[in-house]
Amino acid sequence: MTRLDTRDRTPGTRLPRGPLLGFATGSLGMGVWVTVPGLLLLYFLTDVLAVAPWLAGLTLLAPKVADVLLHPWVGHRCDVQQARRGDRRPLLLVGCLLPVAFAALFAVPGGLTGASAAGWVAVCFVAGNLLFAAYQVPYLATPADLRIGYHERTRLMAFRMVVLTAGILVAGLLAPLLTGGDTATRAGYQRMGLLLGAGTLAAMLAGVAGIGRLRRTAGTSGDGHTPGGWRALAAALRDKQFRWLVAAYLAMSTTTHLVLAGVPYYAEYELGRPTLTTVLVAAFVAPALLVTPGWLAVARRVGKQRALLAAQGAFAAGSLVLAVGRPAGLPALVAAVAVLGVSFAGMQLLPFAMVPDVIRAAGATGAGTYTGVWTATEATGAALGPYAYALCLAAGGFVASAGGQAVAQPGAALTAIRYGFGLLPAALMLAAVLAQRRYTLDGAARAAG
Repeated sequence: MTRLDTRDRTPGTRLPRGPLLGFATGSLGMGVWVTVPGLLLLYFLTDVLAVAPWLAGLTLLAPKVADVLLHPWVGHRCDVQQARRGDRRPLLLVGCLLPVAFAALFAVPGGLTGASAAGWVAVCFVAGNLLFAAYQVPYLATPADLRIGYHERTRLMAFRMVVLTAGILVAGLLAPLLTGGDTATRAGYQRMGLLLGAGTLAAMLAGVAGIGRLRRTAGTSGDGHTPGGWRALAAALRDKQFRWLVAAYLAMSTTTHLVLAGVPYYAEYELGRPTLTTVLVAAFVAPALLVTPGWLAVARRVGKQRALLAAQGAFAAGSLVLAVGRPAGLPALVAAVAVLGVSFAGMQLLPFAMVPDVIRAAGATGAGTYTGVWTATEATGAALGPYAYALCLAAGGFVASAGGQAVAQPGAALTAIRYGFGLLPAALMLAAVLAQRRYTLDGAARAAG
């Protein structure tokens, strides 16, 4: 492919598909880390390692507290590397150690149960989150670095979204099967961690190469001097548009991760068939492979802001159907999950395409710091979602168990499983809509190209 002179790069230029696909490949590995812990870790703790629900929720929440500080710091460090070296590759390569932490997360020694097992998981989770930040922050800073315009940033993130969805779908379908399905065991979880970890490593390394190719092809904006860490962080937090976008995305991230954490419980205890976990995951994730181009077209026609509000409203409506539970019938419930999946595609594409708009509009030199705050928000939502669902289980008196042990759950626990999977997501998404309506930059960003 011919290397383009960055001086000839204009906002209206379309990026070639080769570099776009190379960039997007890194999301395959990221999809594993985003999906599998959110889908299986809470269930792994309560139903395989015999960890009480309140402690299991705390185990997933506490490691994320550090992310609030770590992600902006990682963002600042990658800004420093960008200013000194002209790229962010060193942190990306450090982040490629993530598969080691992923495998260790599910390789809990056989003698550990209860609180001791929770401690092992918490330590591995902290290490994994830090390595994930080292990869994710410079990765997501790439669209703001490039000399491309409003619609091309959306197109770039659409490629990323399709590949990310493929990673989420493959991980979401394979992980429950590799653990042993209805007879999941510690050994099954260890096997799953090793196999998916190997695939994660290959995808992340391919992504590093793809990012380098994309930067050479598109050219970068040449941000120049990078401000100090705390000054850059303060600038990001003072940005009114960014604050409202972050607030809305926190509610969205919390909601989607709550739903992922609740899928195994809803399948087993509400629908009575643990194997339906795979069906529900497929219904939630697979639509994004088909509808992401549609969301891209809608965003081009009405703007990212209006398209995102539509996605949020549809998600809330689908959640209310799930709150009805078994009386609605399995086909209706699967269809409702599919509606959530269509909405999820929009909520993954559009906010991530809006962040570079905010950075460019602010004239900020610290794209990494902005992105670090954004990914800290995503990580916080990833912790709050399962924690909120764990609190629902605890409030309902859910009884934890070891792998292979059958226990009868009280009626209040079954109610909590259903309402926590339906009513709570609807309420959280309403909060996202209210915050998102306060974001007013989209019209100006669209007009600027």
